[in-house]
Amino acid sequence: MSIAGWPVDERPREKLLTRGAASLSDAELLAVLLQTGVKGKTSLDVAREMLSRFGGLVGIMAADRESLTEHPGVGLAKAARFVAMKELSQRHMLEGIKSRDVLTSSTATRDYLRAKFRDCQSEIFSCLFLNNQHHVVKLEELFRGTIDGAAVYPREVVKRCLHHNAAAVILAHNHPSGVAEPSQADIAITNKLRLALQTIDVRVLDHLVIGNSMVVSFAERGLI
Repeated sequence: MSIAGWPVDERPREKLLTRGAASLSDAELLAVLLQTGVKGKTSLDVAREMLSRFGGLVGIMAADRESLTEHPGVGLAKAARFVAMKELSQRHMLEGIKSRDVLTSSTATRDYLRAKFRDCQSEIFSCLFLNNQHHVVKLEELFRGTIDGAAVYPREVVKRCLHHNAAAVILAHNHPSGVAEPSQADIAITNKLRLALQTIDVRVLDHLVIGNSMVVSFAERGLI
C-alpha cells in the first residue's frame, strides 16, 4: 500500500506538519525529502534501505551525488535535494559565526568546521581569513590532497591573506582517518606559515585539526 493510503497521522509529511520535525524518525524525515518511492516500495522503505546501505545519516550526508544516484529509488533530482540540504545546513552554520568574534564563539566555529570537513575522504587545508575584530571575512579551501596529506605552500597562503586584507587567520585541516591528533608535519607547516605571515603582519591565531568526533586546537595545546 502506498503512503497515501495510510492513516493521516502515520504519514511522515503529515506527522511533520502536525507534530513537528522532532517527532519523526530518521527514516521518516528522509522519506519527506524523497517524496516518492519506487514500484513496490514506499519512500519510507527507500529511506530505511538508504540508512542501512550508507550506515546511517552520517554516511548519507557524506555520500556524493554519484553514490546517491546508484541507490534504487534515488535519481538525480532526489540526490540534488540531499546535496542542497547539506550545503544549506553548512551555510546556516557559517552565517552564525560570520558576524561574531571567532575567539568568543569557538564552539560554533569548531562545530561548523567539523560538519563541513569531517567526512571528506581526502585531506583539505583551509583558512579562515579574519578582520581586525576577528570576524570571518572568508573561508577558503586552499589545498586538497590525498587520504595521507596535502601539500601546503606558504607563498599561496600569504597571497590569499593580502587578497582578503586579512588581519589574522585560523588554519584548519581534516584528517581523513578520523583521528584529530596533530602530526609532526602539521606542527612543522604551522610554524612555517606563522613565520611567513609575520612578514605581512598577519597573526596565526590557531590551527584546528578536524577528526570525526573532535577538533584539536593548536592554541589550546600550546603549539602556537
